[in-house]
Amino acid sequence: MSTSFEKYQRRRLISSYFSVVISIALVLFLLGMLGLLVLNTKKVADHFKEQIALTVYLKDTAKEVEIEQLKKSLAMADYTKSTTYVSKEEAAEAHSKEIGEDFMEFLGYNPLQNSIDVYMNADYVSGEQVDEIAADLTSKNFVDEVIYDKPLIALLNENVKKISFWVLIASGVFTFIAVLLINSSIRLSVYSKRFIIKTMQMVGATKGFIRRPFIWQSVKLGIIGAIIALIGMAGALYYLNNSFPQLSLTSDVKLLAALFIGVFVMGILITWLSTFFATSRFLNLKTDELYY
Repeated sequence: MSTSFEKYQRRRLISSYFSVVISIALVLFLLGMLGLLVLNTKKVADHFKEQIALTVYLKDTAKEVEIEQLKKSLAMADYTKSTTYVSKEEAAEAHSKEIGEDFMEFLGYNPLQNSIDVYMNADYVSGEQVDEIAADLTSKNFVDEVIYDKPLIALLNENVKKISFWVLIASGVFTFIAVLLINSSIRLSVYSKRFIIKTMQMVGATKGFIRRPFIWQSVKLGIIGAIIALIGMAGALYYLNNSFPQLSLTSDVKLLAALFIGVFVMGILITWLSTFFATSRFLNLKTDELYY
């Protein structure tokens, strides 16, 4: 009979530990993925900014030497990420493919111009800076005009600011919720042993002596939960990096290492604090209050 009861108690204990580990792992995984989003918000925003091209149209009278000098100066400029030179012949061929017919047969000549598409570094993609760059390029006597999508740049910068703000707000709220969820799981685990805590206290055990095994047990569960969460994060990061290689999510190894270590330490810290305060609560309760 006693053996059957012991088995039942052991199963309940394992089930309780399993629930705590899973809840810790899920919460830490979601928290880690949110941290990954926060760390990569700027990188994602920069990726979209760097897709915006500033197109420099050259006059037909522009000399080859002048074009080459401009290409070299643009390539060396701090604001340039990459440049693409498009000759008027290449532009005509691309346009003909796009409309499905050779428009030069109607016109008898090629009205398009040689151009250079300039893709800028994200830090320079703002209305004021692009205006300055465009004005500087337009001042060259062999440049006909400089075209870029000014409304798109303004909209993109505005949306990046809004998204960054709300991501930070969501991070703070979710971190608070994560702490509450893990704390609740730990409190329930300690609650089931409240009578053992009171019995140990009644036979003269000190508070520190009583807390120690509970804290150590919870910390072990926190470590296991954190490891499971980190494995999940590594799998998700591997998948996302393969799906979106242009974002280079794994390029900053130090930042990723700091995030993983932070999640691991948070798992330990939250479980330690939750267990400490939960055991303290039951240690300070009177015996008749344990039934409520």
